[in-house]
Amino acid sequence: MNASVAMKQYRQNHIQGGVETASPHRLVQMLMEGALEKILAAKGFMAVNDVAKKGEHISWAISIIDSLRSCLNVEAGGEFAQNLTSLYNYMEQQLLQANIKNDPKLLDEVGKLMIQVKSGWDTIPQEHHFTSSE
Repeated sequence: MNASVAMKQYRQNHIQGGVETASPHRLVQMLMEGALEKILAAKGFMAVNDVAKKGEHISWAISIIDSLRSCLNVEAGGEFAQNLTSLYNYMEQQLLQANIKNDPKLLDEVGKLMIQVKSGWDTIPQEHHFTSSE
C-alpha cells in the first residue's frame, strides 16, 4: 500500500471517529470547516485550471452548506434562523456563479462569510451547546 492510500484511509477513519463522538454543536463546526476546506481547494484547482476538480469541490461545498441549512429550525430560531437560511442560499448562489464564471473573488466572498458565521458559532458558550438527548 502506498503512502497516499494509507494517508487517505487514516484520514477517513479519523474523520469518521470524530463524527461518531462529536456533539451536535461540534458536528456543525465540522460542517463549516469542511465547507471552508472545499472552497479553498476549489480556489486552488481554479488557479491551475483543473475544471473538473474545481467543480467537484464547489459542489461539495454547496452540499455542505445545504446540510447546514437543513439543520436550522426556522420555527424555533425565528428571524435569526430565517436570516441564516437566506445567507446560506446566497452563499450557494455565489458558489454556483464562481463555478460558472471561474471567479476566485466569489469563492473568497463565500469563504469570508462562512468564517464569520463559524466565528459566531464558535463563541456559543459551552452551557448552551446541544446535548445528544435534545
